Amino acid sequence: MTNFVQALIAVLAGNAIYFILIPYLPPGARHVPNHVDAGLAVDFWFCLVVFGIIKTVAGLRKGESRMHKR
Repeated sequence: MTNFVQALIAVLAGNAIYFILIPYLPPGARHVPNHVDAGLAVDFWFCLVVFGIIKTVAGLRKGESRMHKR
């Protein structure tokens, strides 16, 4: 369940960041609705980066909690 929530947060945050930055992206990186294009790959990349950040922070927190138990 934790992984699902992390993935959901990553998709929502990644898409939000992508749509906020769309006016500043080059035309080739902008998604055209109902088309498979490079914009989809850029959007996916944003989601993937956010997911990596979430997993890294979660791993660091887990490591910190182990250190405090010793």
